[in-house]
Parts: sequence; C-alpha cells; structure tokens
Amino acid sequence: MLAILAPGQGSQTPGMLTAWLEDAELKNLLTSYSSAINLDLERLGTVADADEIKDTANAQPLIVAASLISAHALGSDVNTSFVAGHSVGEIAAAALAATLTELDAMKLVHLRGQEMAKAAALAPAGMAAVLGGERSVVLAAIKELGLVAANDNGAGQIVAAGNLDALSKLAPEGARVRALAVAGAFHTPFMEPAVAPLRAMAKTIEASDAKISVISNKDGAVVSDGREVLDRIVNQIANPVRWDLCMQTLREQGVTGVIELAPGGTLAGLIKRATPEIEQLALKSPADISAAREFAARHGKA
Repeated sequence: MLAILAPGQGSQTPGMLTAWLEDAELKNLLTSYSSAINLDLERLGTVADADEIKDTANAQPLIVAASLISAHALGSDVNTSFVAGHSVGEIAAAALAATLTELDAMKLVHLRGQEMAKAAALAPAGMAAVLGGERSVVLAAIKELGLVAANDNGAGQIVAAGNLDALSKLAPEGARVRALAVAGAFHTPFMEPAVAPLRAMAKTIEASDAKISVISNKDGAVVSDGREVLDRIVNQIANPVRWDLCMQTLREQGVTGVIELAPGGTLAGLIKRATPEIEQLALKSPADISAAREFAARHGKA
C-alpha cells in the first residue's frame, strides 16, 4: 500500500527546480502556476538565493509548486491509497487528492505565505528544534516556558515555538536545542491573524470529496470530505502539526511504502527513524523518477 507525502517549509534549496524545468511540459505547468498568483516561480526556483526563498511569502508557494510538478513527472497512473503533507505540504496533498484544483491550491498557498509573513512581523517570535530527550520531559519544559510544541514530528524531534526570550532558555534534560531560521512562531496563536483571510478565501473555493484519502496534520485522522480537508488546512495555521500521529496512521493503515515529493528528504528521514518498517523513497530530482515508478509499482494498491 502506497502513500504520497508532500514536504513543508524549510525543505527548499536554491536552484531546486532547475532540473525539473528541462521538461517543457513541466515548465509550462509552472508558468501557469506563476500566472495564477503573479509570482515568478521559475526565477525563485532556479536563480534566487537562499535568503530570498527562505522568505515565507516565497517559500510556501515555491515548495507546493515543486511538489505538484514532481507529482506530474511521477505520473497519474500511480496507485496511491493515501496522501499527506507536512504543514504547507497539506495544500499540495489536498490538490493531489483532487479536493481542490492545482490553481486554487496555488492561490491558497500564495495567500497563506503572505498572511503568515504579516502575522510573523507583528511580534518577535521564533522556533527551535528539540532533538532527543525523553518526550514527556521535553513537552513539560516547553509548556513551563509558555511555549508551544508547534511541530510534533516524532522520531525524537519536537519543534518548540513562541517568545524568543523563552526559546533562549529552553534546555530540556538530555536534549539538544537548535534555533530554526524562521521569521515567526508558526502553528501557534501568533499566527491567528492569518486565519481569517485564509478562511475567507477557502469559502470561495469549490471543494470536492477526496479521490485519495487525506491524512490530517491535526490529529492523524483519515479525511475524505473536501470541505473538511480545506477547513482543517486553514485552522492548522495557528495550531500544532502532529506529524507523529500522521506517521502512526500510515502504520496502522498498513502502508508499506511512501514516496516524498520534491523537495524531498525530510519526511522520508522521519519515517525511516519512527516507522522503519515502512519503506521510503525521496523524489528529489528527475533522476529519481524511474526508481520512484518502480517503487510505486511494488507498493501501489491493486
């Protein structure tokens, strides 16, 4: 049984679309995305530097576009049982499940990036990865400082978010803390100002029931109702990502293999550490397409 995963913010790298755009069909597809949101995704994905694509307003649509064009390269005949995305990757996953069109997905993620960047500018806040340590000890230390476990990624990785001063004091016993190069406290109440604009846009989007079951960041639930998928994506902006529960659902549902779309690697690594019984493949470049298709043929449903 196969699942397709879409990565989240932080997975972008300079020039990550260059190889993909050697295919004229994929280049035309990216052009259509750029036109829909009035943002030059080709430039951002080929020549822009790391600082420019780290900007939330640029990173989010760029990552979703990369996931979607790599999914096109993989092919529509792949037999997929589930889709899931980490944070902004949920928008790509929703498009793969056909709960919304790809152009609507790009419009939604463009607004998401802009509004989250605005919310981040309202108050100084940040995020830090907590690596290792006893889970209960880490969560208690985060709570004691008034921080939020914004990303519970499983595999010994929890991302804390909130006030910068509190983050500087975070030092759970037995764990390493690494500050993340992000401009705000994503998936916390700091992002609440971004929710209303996204909710207003979501109401204008026609949502269809999922053709492929979606595993939700909120609680790892399997969701097929298109409107619920969209509502969950909007609400998740200011609420924690429970990727640990998504991985638990993959295991419980009997998934045997996952393909992580471009720019792949992070989620495949988490799966490898948390649920090593599930085989992983990261689709990082067109050079991986042949192997990915063979992988999909082995794991895809009949």
